[in-house]
Formats: sequence, structure tokens, C-alpha cells
Amino acid sequence: MGWNVSQLLVSQSSQFYAYLSRLRWIRRWGIMRTAEPENVMEHSWEVAVIAHALALIRNQFYQGQVDANVIATAALFHDASEVLTGDLPTPIKYFSSSITEAYQQIEAIATQELVASLPEPLQAPYRELLCDKFQSDCHNQIIKAADTLSAYLKCLAELRVGNNEFKITAQELEYKLKASRLPEVSYFMEVFIPDFAVPLDDIIRRSTQRA
Repeated sequence: MGWNVSQLLVSQSSQFYAYLSRLRWIRRWGIMRTAEPENVMEHSWEVAVIAHALALIRNQFYQGQVDANVIATAALFHDASEVLTGDLPTPIKYFSSSITEAYQQIEAIATQELVASLPEPLQAPYRELLCDKFQSDCHNQIIKAADTLSAYLKCLAELRVGNNEFKITAQELEYKLKASRLPEVSYFMEVFIPDFAVPLDDIIRRSTQRA
């Protein structure tokens, strides 16, 4: 269906981006003590960057044919519904199958509400970004792996400043990542993770030496 300018001008106002702007106020790790708070907006950006990297790694090293740009864009929106639901901590989300199922239903309703807040011509393309059922299994695998890597990096950052609250979670996430069947995850772990523990001066020195 085509839309002309006059139709767009008379369309109702949209709350979609007003909602998304508030992702910065949705705190993650709600039931854990953190040395440095993390919000959903920050997390979403990091997941998108990592997902993009994983997609490129798959294509360049493991004969993949995935669309890195589509994956990165979908990853940016992977937690958008949390602006309405809040961030439910993982131990609670997966405490029982009943809670998991109920939360998935809440997420689906929240996503529908977000999509409905858009002007009608934009609803279909954004629905494809916000609803993982419209992404291929391959794309969803990469986004979920990036989500796990982002959480793991957060744990490592907290452990580096002596916050042992994240010790067990870091171990569980590391085990999950090492058990992943995605070769791009192993590549990312081996090539990129080690330098996250390096002080800035050493990062700069290594970059200078390589140049």
C-alpha cells in the first residue's frame, strides 16, 4: 500500500521514540550489587556491535552468508520491549517454566504496543525488527550469542574492580560461551576478550607497536 505526503501529515503523533529514549533509565542487573550501573540502552548498543562482529566473522572465516547489517539492526531493538516491562533478572525469568512462559507473553504484548504506537506505514518494517519470530533462526542465534557475550563482559568488568557478586554468573556465562557450537563465538572469545582486561595505556602501547 502506498502512502502520499498528505496522508503522512495527517497521521497521528507517535510515542515510539519517546518510549525508546527511556531505555536509558531501565537498569539491568536489578537484584545484584554493581560497581558501575548498566542500562538497557547501553547494553543494546553493545549487543548490536558484537552481533555485527559475529556475523562478519562467520562470513569472513566460516563461509557464512548472513546479513551483518540486518543482524546488527535487529540486535539494537532486541530489548526494546523492556521500556514497558522493565528488565526481569535472569534468575527470576528462568526460575520456573510458568514464569518464563508468562514473561514471554508479557514481552509479546509490550512489543505489540510499541509497534502499534508507530504511524501505520512504519509498523510492518519495525514489527520485523522487534519480533524475533520474523528473524531467521541463524540471525536469532547470533543475536542471543552477542547478548550472552555482552553479559559476560559486564561480569568481567565487575570482577576487575573486586565485585565478587558477579563471580558465579561469570563462570556460568563462560561455560555457556565455551560450549557454544558457533565458531564465531569461539573466535571472538580468543581474539577480542583478552584485551578487555588490559589497562588503557597498554592498549594504546600495543596499538602503537603494531602500527
